[in-house]
Amino acid sequence: MADTPTMNIPTVDLLDLASGEPARLERAAAALREAFGVFGLVFVKNHGVDAPALERFYDAFSAFVARPDAQKRPLGRADLWYQRGWTPPNTEVAVASNGQPDFKECYFAAPTPTDPQSAMEFPELYPENIWPDDAPPFFQEGLLTMGTALHEAGLKLLRGAALALNLPQDTFTASCEKAPHVTRALQYLPLGPSQVNTGILWGEEHTDFNLLTLLPGGRFLDPEGRPAPKPDDQSGLYLRTRATPDAPNGAMVRGTAPAGCIVAQVGQQLEILTGGTFLATPHVITAPGVPGWQRQSAAHFMHVHTSQVLFPLPGFRTPEAVANYAPPVLAGTYDIKTLVDIGLAPPAALDKLGYRHYDRLNKMRATT
Repeated sequence: MADTPTMNIPTVDLLDLASGEPARLERAAAALREAFGVFGLVFVKNHGVDAPALERFYDAFSAFVARPDAQKRPLGRADLWYQRGWTPPNTEVAVASNGQPDFKECYFAAPTPTDPQSAMEFPELYPENIWPDDAPPFFQEGLLTMGTALHEAGLKLLRGAALALNLPQDTFTASCEKAPHVTRALQYLPLGPSQVNTGILWGEEHTDFNLLTLLPGGRFLDPEGRPAPKPDDQSGLYLRTRATPDAPNGAMVRGTAPAGCIVAQVGQQLEILTGGTFLATPHVITAPGVPGWQRQSAAHFMHVHTSQVLFPLPGFRTPEAVANYAPPVLAGTYDIKTLVDIGLAPPAALDKLGYRHYDRLNKMRATT
């Protein structure tokens, strides 16, 4: 995939959203309407993510990833559907992929407190964080600090998104209070000489199933494991825009944010709530055409609370939107189904859905 421009993806300044000044608020709202409506993503400035701390965390993450798999394996919790701790390589598969697992390993943690009631209802979606006993310095602190900063930026953007759609300011933030938000560190693995330029991707094209995804920016590592500029023009994050008459399949644009900015992407849950007014961002992580290179990145995934219903909000229930997004579904049910689809939860997780006591009468009859 050749290098492509970022076109005219808008940038929103969070200071505009916090200003209370009508002109600045409208400027931010207009940027979000175009960014989320056309591109499915926005660049964000004055976001509160500390760049030196992010680099320090990536160094700590490198030290963790370098450990033997035998040391990391106890932190790979399939019983928690990999929603906390380590995700081994070749575990996750994009829903729309050709079956190739993503070439990455990850670490999940929640930067927000767990809601006890929700943890009883959806234990695999709200587990407590788990950490290595001998974590590298700044590993735990760095991941949680980054996740907290991204979450705060996301809340501001969601309030701005409501403003952009003439909705009450807390429309989206209220729906995600105490939800199963999670922060993920990702390490895309090196390809060997026989693998490069063969169609292997670091991450297949997909859309995120959550409400809003925030990306603080990543870095490439050369074959010696040192941070370095990208090795070629084909590697990195690309995003597909909304279809237009001139580009009926959308346009693929590089997702590199301007200096000092982060990226925020629309997820499927926000698309559903807005009836497709805001569109979830298809994105792909392409591997370089030279062997031995890796890439580190991170993402914070904001979710609708598991007890909320996913369906277009009243003002967006056009006949087309209802046809596209019916029937209404509980967000927690939606989460479970998607985690099964991408291979993090086992197919048996679907047995949690629906009534599970059909055998009660047979047992009662057997004792009479």
